[in-house]
Amino acid sequence: MMETGSETTLDLRLPSAVRAVLEQAAAHLGQSVDQFAVGVLARTAREVIEHRGETVLTERDWSRFLDLIDDADAEPNSALEDAAKRYKEDLD
Repeated sequence: MMETGSETTLDLRLPSAVRAVLEQAAAHLGQSVDQFAVGVLARTAREVIEHRGETVLTERDWSRFLDLIDDADAEPNSALEDAAKRYKEDLD
């Protein structure tokens, strides 16, 4: 990637058949290939981040989660302790 001010460039190698499909789709929307590709890449990237960036729990799992948080006598298991240790190491 090459930065130019507030914009960057992304050089891609792709099969000529893919390029032809991009050109055709862009033409249908009255866009340049660059405009079309940037729009599709940005939208897809946001969807991936949104989908992978959150965990959706069932009502049963949410209730269990809340019960565990509220349990003052609960002790962390070894997996949680290991995860906390890795997290602290990553902060250093």
